[in-house]
Amino acid sequence: SPVALPFPSTLASASRREAAEAPTKAAMRRVPPAAAAATARRLAAPRACSTPLAAVAVVVPASANRRHFAEKAGTQAIMGKVSQVIGAVVDVQFENALPPILNALEVQGFEHRLVLEVAQHLGENMVRTIAMDGTDGLTRGQKVQDTGAPIKVPVGEQTLGRIINIIGEPIDELGPIETK
Repeated sequence: SPVALPFPSTLASASRREAAEAPTKAAMRRVPPAAAAATARRLAAPRACSTPLAAVAVVVPASANRRHFAEKAGTQAIMGKVSQVIGAVVDVQFENALPPILNALEVQGFEHRLVLEVAQHLGENMVRTIAMDGTDGLTRGQKVQDTGAPIKVPVGEQTLGRIINIIGEPIDELGPIETK
């Protein structure tokens, strides 16, 4: 009579012992007893590598270590353009390289300083960003420049008692913050 064995996908997600001891009906199929015995022996046999690990050499070219999806912060100013605006979420398309996640982008030619923070790489030279201020009046095609760094906010004794917004600008009308 046929014997029930778990599918290989079940074996990949559970340990071999668990898969052999408690297979579920959904992950079962009928196989002849001889095949079942051969599979059980194969699963119980210890696995060994015929080549010692010290003898294995992998040559990786230096170009394989380079991140192809984003430029390193501070290397150059990357320009893009607004592709889509959905409330505080703004998708920006770039020509070549993408800015790294958490980099600050500034919208050029907007009525006030609008800073976007890269939250996700969407692929096809697109990033999804979060706007740090209102996006009313922002339109598709407006130029966006990568600052090459994350959003920076001043810290220290000079900021005590001051009111600063999320992008580090003082909003208490006491003038600029003098930092070292």
